Order: sequence, then structure tokens, then C-alpha cells
Amino acid sequence: MTSAHRQHKPPNLALKQLLEESGTSRESLARRVNSLSQLTGKSRGYTHTSVSNWIDRGMIPHAPVPSLIAAVLGERLGRPVSLDDIGMGKLRENWADMGLDFPRDPEDALRLSVEYWSSMLQRRTLLTGGPLAIAAYHTPVRRWLAKPADEPASREGGRQVGRADLNELWHAAEDARRWDSKYGGGNARASSVTEVLQNQAAPLLRGTYTEALGAELFTATAELARVAAWAAVDTGQHGLAQQHFIQALRLARSAGDVQTGSYVMATMSLHAYLQGHVNEAIDMAEGAYERGKHHAAPRVIAFAKLAEARAHGKAGDARAASRALATAENLLASIRPGTRDPQQLAYLTHARISTDAVEISRDLGDLKSALRWSRQADAMPIGVYTRAVGIRLAVLSSAHIKAGNLDQGLDLGERAVDVLSRVNSPRAHDYVRQVNHSLQPWGREGRVRDFVHRSTTTFAAA
Repeated sequence: MTSAHRQHKPPNLALKQLLEESGTSRESLARRVNSLSQLTGKSRGYTHTSVSNWIDRGMIPHAPVPSLIAAVLGERLGRPVSLDDIGMGKLRENWADMGLDFPRDPEDALRLSVEYWSSMLQRRTLLTGGPLAIAAYHTPVRRWLAKPADEPASREGGRQVGRADLNELWHAAEDARRWDSKYGGGNARASSVTEVLQNQAAPLLRGTYTEALGAELFTATAELARVAAWAAVDTGQHGLAQQHFIQALRLARSAGDVQTGSYVMATMSLHAYLQGHVNEAIDMAEGAYERGKHHAAPRVIAFAKLAEARAHGKAGDARAASRALATAENLLASIRPGTRDPQQLAYLTHARISTDAVEISRDLGDLKSALRWSRQADAMPIGVYTRAVGIRLAVLSSAHIKAGNLDQGLDLGERAVDVLSRVNSPRAHDYVRQVNHSLQPWGREGRVRDFVHRSTTTFAAA
């Protein structure tokens, strides 16, 4: 390969040692790096010779390959691995894994957050959305669970932060959430939230503010970061989403806001679940609930229980999933007029819980329950929750097909394609691809061929 810095360097003993410790061969490392590169949209052809060049000749491949090497070794070792750990730390220049840090010190955390969001434009060409490295969640999760809230602090810096500034941030977050739900994370309005973080939030973090305004500034910025992270999840940019989530969690701790931290942690649980890391997802959801239950509003900890239920469903644990779902419903039922109820979770209704319960039941192979939950989910307006409604239809379609109900499955699949063709959401479109996969046993039937052709054509560019 030619994509490396070729100046003469001593052998990279740090990389060699980690390779040996993980039991990973040079050929295996090359194959896995090539595979992860494919997920970022870049085709690589590394071989064991390439790895030998990195180790024996100290050659360093161009970004973002060093972060992929670290991710591979982190997977094998079951712990976070940094660029410094693999002897490539000198490449760290405001890109790659800078968003994975979770500093203990509040001043260090503020400095990192400002640097991270301020440099988004410069790093944009490198942020191609690599894979989720689940081990990189371990330190942030552990540190937040150990200490979920810092003491709020005032600051003397740049411009004075006022109420109007915070209102603009909250409005931007609400606007992005609405567009994300209706049109998907890939639509311009939802994905432009990173520009708000760069151009509005980051300068304010460097400003002058009282303890109270500072705490709300950190909370609002944490919610913007969470929204940006979810948009990245929806568009398949899982490495980028992970960085955004970690920054959101640290901002919530800086705000002294356990409620927002619990919400961020529960959303991180969904991210892990969607990527197949169900045990980690259960741990994060349980942590969000346990840390939040004495501090957060009922709707927040209900969301944590819903995230836990989804992970239990994927793990095949029907009893645990049922308990978590029941707790989530009871928490929503406990909300009364005057109860503290954050606006950013207004979407979490009984109908929304029912929508997610359809997928949980499908994962558990329980078609009867899936149909029952689906009837309750019909209350979700398609014009507001377009993506969620389309996903539910696709999930029901695949459930019917797996149960042998081909006609019902195809009817629902057609409706899912109609709805999801309106949203820019590769994650949602994958649900239709799952329907196509479930249709393979009937692949010779004319209506099946027509459906597969239509859905494949509709989402070909997604």
C-alpha cells in the first residue's frame, strides 16, 4: 500500500506487543481493517506485509486507518485502545478518536468539548462514520456511573451568555428532533444540528455565565449532541455517533444534570442494541435507570426501561423484556398534570412504547403479541412519526412472513415501502431489506419477485 507516511522510523514495538497480547495475527489484523474500511466507504487492500511495515518499519497509514487498527485491537482485547497505545498517537490532530475521551476534570472536559465541536468543519472529510467500537464506551460509562454530576460552576470568558442564547439552542434541538422523526436523520435539517453545535454552542461554552445559566447551557448542548448522535446512527455513521454520544454524556455530567445523563445513556444503549451488542445495551439501560430513578422524570426512566426491553427481546429473554415493558408503561401512567416532564421526550407515549413492543415481540417469535401491540400503536400519526410508523409496518411484515402468512406480510411490506420511501434513513430502509431476506423461501413466486424488485429499486441509493 502507498497510503502511509514513509519517513524512516524505528519499529513500532507498542503495536507489536498489543498484537501479540490480543493473539491477533498480522494477516487477521489486515483483513479486519479492510472490512472496517469498507464500512466507511473506502476500499483497502492491506495484507500481512502492510502490517509488517507498520510494525517493523514504523510506517503509519493515513487517517482514519490508525483509529481502525485501534478499534480492531480493542475488540480483541475487550478494552479501549487509543492511538497512543498502538504507537500512532502523533497522528492525533483534532480528528479520529478525540471525541472518545471522557475527562474526569471539569476544566479538561470543557476544553475538549469546545475543541471537539469547534473543529467539526476541519475534520469533516475524515469523519466518514467508521464502525462502533463497543469497548470505547466502557470508560465513559464507568466514569458516568461512578459520578454522574459535577458541581455547576460559573465562568468568566468571552461573550456574556443570556436567556435568548439558550432559547435558540433549545429551539434548534426541538426542530432537529421533529425533522428527524418525520424525514430521517439524513435530511438536511436534522443533520445540520452539528453546525449549531459548532457555530453557536461551542462559542457559548467559551463565554461568560453564571452557575445557573452555565448548567442549562451544558444541558442544552448535551441534548444537541445527543440529537446529532442519533442522526448519525440513523445514517449508519456509527463511529461518529459514538463520539457524539460520549461528548453528550460528559456535557450532561458537567451540567450536574443526572436526568439528561440518564437520557443520553439510554440512547447509547439503543445504539449498542442496534449494532448487536445486547449485553452492553442491557447494562447501559439498567445503569441509566438505576442512576436516574431518584433524579429523573418518569418519562426519562421509562425510556431507559424501554431500551432495556428492546435489548432483552433481542437476547431472547421474554420474561425480562415483559417486565421492563410493564415498568415503562407504569411509569408513563404515573405522570399527572404538574409532574416534571421534559419536552424533549414528549414523543414517548403509550403508542410509541407499543410500536417498539411490536419489534420486541417479533424478535421473540411471538406474532400474537406483535399484532396486539400493533393495534395499540395505530394511534401514532404518520405525518409526525413517519419513520417509526414505517418501521413498525416492516417489522410486522417480516413477522407475518416468518409465520407463513405470505399475503399479509406482502401487504404490510408494500405499505412499509410507501411510508419509508419518504424518509432519508438507511437504518429504516434496512428493515425493508430484512423483509426481503425473510421472503427468500418464496423467491420464485411472482408477487414476491415484484415486491423485491420494487423495494430494491426504491432504496437502491440508500
